[in-house]
Amino acid sequence: MELTDDLLLRYSRHILLPQIGVAGQARICDASVLIVGAGGLGCPVALYLGAAGVGRLLLADGDTVDLSNLQRQIGHGTAAIGENKAVSLTRSVRAINPEIDVRPIGQALASAALHEAVAGVDLVVDASDNFATRHAVNRVCVLLGKPLVSGAAIGFSGQLAVFDSRLAPSPCYHCLFPDSADEPELRCAEAGVISPLVGVIGAMQALEALKYLTGAGEPLIGRLLLWDGFRAEARVMRVPRDPACPVCGRAGASGRVNVEQA
Repeated sequence: MELTDDLLLRYSRHILLPQIGVAGQARICDASVLIVGAGGLGCPVALYLGAAGVGRLLLADGDTVDLSNLQRQIGHGTAAIGENKAVSLTRSVRAINPEIDVRPIGQALASAALHEAVAGVDLVVDASDNFATRHAVNRVCVLLGKPLVSGAAIGFSGQLAVFDSRLAPSPCYHCLFPDSADEPELRCAEAGVISPLVGVIGAMQALEALKYLTGAGEPLIGRLLLWDGFRAEARVMRVPRDPACPVCGRAGASGRVNVEQA
């Protein structure tokens, strides 16, 4: 993409960074990203990636805005209550940056629709709030060889990782959190969440996405960042690929991953 004078000014603070420059900003402007979830995490991810100039954003969410969301989901206003979250967030991103292509997908992605959406982008950000969606997105990203930035937040705690099954050192989401029917699941509606936490984790997801798109810095591949907001402490754990993983290991590579599983 050719950067006009207006775009050079809009993105000048990126361009001043030697790790990005004009070439890196052009890569951002040429990139396409799917954000799964337009809630607490998806709002800061979309707002920052939109402001940063990601050329094409797909925002997917089947839920509607509720009054209880407004404590933390900063991409939605009171007037958006009852509106689809993807539509509401798309409007907020366009208000920040009308120069990019932002498209809402007002449904929960599954099966063929999920496969089609992932296939059409350069990178996927998982900002969902449930294990079923995270595992489904992970399976399709492994199948199609797409990098995945995954985040989660609950209470005062959050976590962040980047997966790219094309790279030997990279595990997939299933390697870290095997899909188990007995695994307990907490959501914000049951456990609560401090409002800035989703902003912290969502902003870090956006940062990892921009690093990946530009090649700047070292992405969180093969590592899991754990953030304790209550104590303001961060830990980073090394996480290897599981050779027996049914998704990204040899068994998964032999054809056990398919669209119907998602």
